[in-house]
Amino acid sequence: MILSASGWRKVFAASGNENDTTTEISDDDRTLVQLAADVIGDYIFYKSTTPSIILGIDSRPTGPAIAEAMIRVLMAKKIAVSYAGIIAAPEIMAYSHTSDGFVYISASHNPIGHNGIKFGLNDGGVINGKENAKLAAEFEKRCRSNGEIDYVKTLAKKCSDIDLDWVFAESVAVMREASSIYRSFAKTTIAGTDNITNQNKLFAQIRQNVRTTPLGIVCDMNGSARTLSIDSAFFKECGINFYGINNLPGKIEHAIIPEPENLVWCADEMERLQSEGKTDAILGYMPDCDGDRGNIVYWNEKLKKAEVLKAQEVFALSVLAELAYSIHQEKYGMSNSSSTKIASFFKENHKSGQSDKNALGLGLKLGVAVNCPTSMRIEEIANAFQAEVFRGEVGEANIVNLAREKRSEGYTIRILGEGSNGGNITHPAAVRDPLNTLFALIKLLVIRDAETEDGNTELGLYHLWCKASGQEEKYKNDFTFTDIIESLPQYTTTGVSEKRAILQINSTDHAQLKDKFQKIFENQWEVQKEKLHEKYGIASYEAIATNGIKETRNLTDFSESGKGGLKILFKDENKNPIAFIWMRGSGTEPVFRVMADVRGNSQNEVEEEKKLIEWETKMLLKADGQI
Repeated sequence: MILSASGWRKVFAASGNENDTTTEISDDDRTLVQLAADVIGDYIFYKSTTPSIILGIDSRPTGPAIAEAMIRVLMAKKIAVSYAGIIAAPEIMAYSHTSDGFVYISASHNPIGHNGIKFGLNDGGVINGKENAKLAAEFEKRCRSNGEIDYVKTLAKKCSDIDLDWVFAESVAVMREASSIYRSFAKTTIAGTDNITNQNKLFAQIRQNVRTTPLGIVCDMNGSARTLSIDSAFFKECGINFYGINNLPGKIEHAIIPEPENLVWCADEMERLQSEGKTDAILGYMPDCDGDRGNIVYWNEKLKKAEVLKAQEVFALSVLAELAYSIHQEKYGMSNSSSTKIASFFKENHKSGQSDKNALGLGLKLGVAVNCPTSMRIEEIANAFQAEVFRGEVGEANIVNLAREKRSEGYTIRILGEGSNGGNITHPAAVRDPLNTLFALIKLLVIRDAETEDGNTELGLYHLWCKASGQEEKYKNDFTFTDIIESLPQYTTTGVSEKRAILQINSTDHAQLKDKFQKIFENQWEVQKEKLHEKYGIASYEAIATNGIKETRNLTDFSESGKGGLKILFKDENKNPIAFIWMRGSGTEPVFRVMADVRGNSQNEVEEEKKLIEWETKMLLKADGQI
């Protein structure tokens, strides 16, 4: 079992085949999850003398068997368990605010035979890396003790079948309550306010806009936990048409990870709908099995075809939307002179290239928290809105905690996430949610220029972006989603699921591996630097490490990054970042991930990205003793 802050995971299918759809788990694995329940139960008791836990599963076939094994132990420990059945991860985490904590049985995007455990308290997210490490150590300790194994087997038998049946019988009511709470929480998150009047104003604006310009969402549920969530009803409440396929929970029709190769079903359905005259079907998504991630398909009206957005583009669009929305909320909540103030700011500051990191002079101290391999296009977007970018190690919990730290320092961090995976986290949510991603894009489309009573113009979100990024000539009143995409900073980035992004490394000591890599890289740099400068404009480099929520710049000893992320940031003659290579061993899979990011997408930059990733791979394999 891999024990990480993102979850404890392994293949639970009794056969050991990661693609097996069996519902059966082995006796050893049943004991394993009961030991996990015992550790989690003790942790909850440490936080509360009358503890209660919400437990749910995604739609994997082994989920019910794992749930029953864990519930028996938790109930035997006198912990009140509310069983939510199949429930999306964002939904159970929103619902967790009503309890002392949650246990969620899922392996996210991993193949169907995998499963695992995520857990947290009542703050809406998984526990942080430091706390997880303590629990993981205790779990391993108990797994090594025959006495603990015998104890937990005996403990599980103390839970009567009658008590267990009652927990399952109550699950219908639990699911209904969870759905209601999640719907309210989603409205708060999307609107960026808990003020009901202001929420209603936004959703009324959405409904009004889609009356004149109909909008439809296509979703390939792929049998995920979101099949039982609020998606269809919520979109329809907003006046948005919903076209769902593969809607039966647990009927997983194809590979789970929502990367381009698996978004083709959604794209095909969008093209079918368009061919039948459903021209409103312009956005689509496919969630992973636990429903906390969903990458995007859109209708390119210029090419007359459905296209899959890359993960980094999805995140970039979400960041663009939410930064613009934060500014829109702030400035149009002020006096009617706000638009004049903004116009003055653009004239005085953007033409001179000044940046005071004060969100267009409105007193906002905006920030974005991202993981280390997020493309540098985020810095370009953030700089346009005078927001700061903070980077942490890969792992949702790391980025959530980084954002919390920066908020305590006075920053407004509405959006955060892992650009390399596409999904965004929108505050106050502490987990990715495709609804938040989609509504970020919807807000970009529907919050358009509007004339005020005194004759001024409230700039829409896309217009704000065009002004902030110096692209106002691209703005037009009848802009489309394709127009928005074409305004993004252009980068060439390795996709996280590409074969060349995943290496099999023999070394288990990542610090030692990176130490060997450093020696090879420094020698190679001396050999290659003139060629790199001549061909790609690379003049210097900076090594950067990310460990947890800490980023260390100007690293002189690569081994100090340990199991964290290591980035080599390449700069031009003016010290401006123009490319990077990155590496890190996965915390949830037995692989080593690598990638490259290059500013621009011309043929030269496409070639540069390929050369950089090939160069990095060769040096790593040499450091690992494979070549």
